[in-house]
Amino acid sequence: MIDFFLNAYKNASTTQIILEFIAFVFGIASVWFARKENILVYPTGLVATIITTYLLFIAGYLGDMMINFYFSIMSIYGWFNWSRKNNTKDNLPISRTNDKQKAIGILLFLITIIVVFCIYNYFDYKIKTENYFDMLAAGIFFTAMWYMALKKIENWTLWIIGNLIVIPLYAYRELGMLSLQYIIFTILAVWAYLEWRKILK
Repeated sequence: MIDFFLNAYKNASTTQIILEFIAFVFGIASVWFARKENILVYPTGLVATIITTYLLFIAGYLGDMMINFYFSIMSIYGWFNWSRKNNTKDNLPISRTNDKQKAIGILLFLITIIVVFCIYNYFDYKIKTENYFDMLAAGIFFTAMWYMALKKIENWTLWIIGNLIVIPLYAYRELGMLSLQYIIFTILAVWAYLEWRKILK
């Protein structure tokens, strides 16, 4: 296991390793704050997603890059949405999606997959089997991020599913730190789902 993580960074620059470590720490901090319904989820998440977007861009993983770029945009929207107050009362309580939001989520999922597929083709990028998993994960994560901005408990279910897809994907690509990060994300997402469910009850 140790060799797996070390071998992945044999040819990596010091700058890349430092950036990936910073993204690793801030990414975990972001999920931790999300679990606690703390608005710091967004500034910490922005640091992680901006760095990860850059790292994935230079590695040539367009689908994953698109996901993290979207995370950055949605973090700004979520930050604004979570910070709104109605007098002294939280104006955005945890809730479940309604039928309209479920339909929009499905539509967002499908549109995301189509857009990422078109981007691969536009850049004349050879689509391998692993890239189809990229597209699937992108659709799931895009919808999850939108649900999180609205404080919908279903966001955690989608994060868990998406994480379970990308953990072996990153391991296969020898991105050991990212793979480990998503294992931790999954554990925190399960924990967060249980906490948010208690609040709903």
